[in-house]
Amino acid sequence: MKKRFVFAIIFVAAIILIAGYAIGNYFINYALKRGNETDPLAPPSACVSILDRNVIVPSMPEAPAEKWTITAPENRKLFATFYVPATEKHLWVILVHGYGRNQRYVGDFAKAYLQRNWNVLTPDLCASGESEGQYITMGIKESVEIVLWAKKIIERDPKAQIVLHGISMGAASVLMAAANNNVPGLKSVIEDCSYTSAYEMFARQLEVLFGLPEFPVMSCIDLVSGIKIGARISDASPLKVMSRINVPVMFIHGDKDTLVPLYMMEQLYDSCRGPKTKLVVKGAGHGDSLKEAGDEYWKAVFSFISSA
Repeated sequence: MKKRFVFAIIFVAAIILIAGYAIGNYFINYALKRGNETDPLAPPSACVSILDRNVIVPSMPEAPAEKWTITAPENRKLFATFYVPATEKHLWVILVHGYGRNQRYVGDFAKAYLQRNWNVLTPDLCASGESEGQYITMGIKESVEIVLWAKKIIERDPKAQIVLHGISMGAASVLMAAANNNVPGLKSVIEDCSYTSAYEMFARQLEVLFGLPEFPVMSCIDLVSGIKIGARISDASPLKVMSRINVPVMFIHGDKDTLVPLYMMEQLYDSCRGPKTKLVVKGAGHGDSLKEAGDEYWKAVFSFISSA
């Protein structure tokens, strides 16, 4: 009788573990795995439900350009485009795209920097655009890649002063990169609509899209992500590392952002211990602050940079 009881417990535990892994695996593939039956480079399936389908890909700058490549720690090839300004100075910006996007989506940002004679680097992050990789990691591996790109810039220009400017997941990535305190030449950071943590953002979307509770689904996703992609979703948390950033940070957010609510920006801002400022754009949804604010966006950004 006792043996049967033990076997029953083991059997139930095995079923729970198998079910938990299956749930985690499904949502990781849905939210983080790129590629489908017709396009191996397609963004994750979740992008169709989460991101604005009406976003128009901006044209890229009409400036001399160079293709750059580096190798990530996992031996993945990463690609970026370096845009050369009319007058080269030691001012550099790394423009970092968001979730499910690629470097083409920062074309309008690149033009503004180039008009002011900044050197502009637009990388494709992990599993995005031309860069290799199967899974997006919401800022974990991406932040490491940003450090590598900064080192590549310093190799070309040892006097480079580097600004990191990221949008959405790109914003989370630049915050996490800056917190490592090993970005050479780092002058300041501009984060535009970062989340506090990918875990919290995904938990919100689970309820919105599927009507599912955070527990136990997110626990399954978090556990399986560590096993499957080598990065736990709970570690993609800029909020955890804000106190380690020692360069000036500008926080930008739209007050109509329903994907990453404004309160997340306020939490990040409050947790930042270094020099900081913020710009809240009225009427702007997720990633739409530039579109809504127009020239005021750039006035605020370059005023911040010049005083940082």
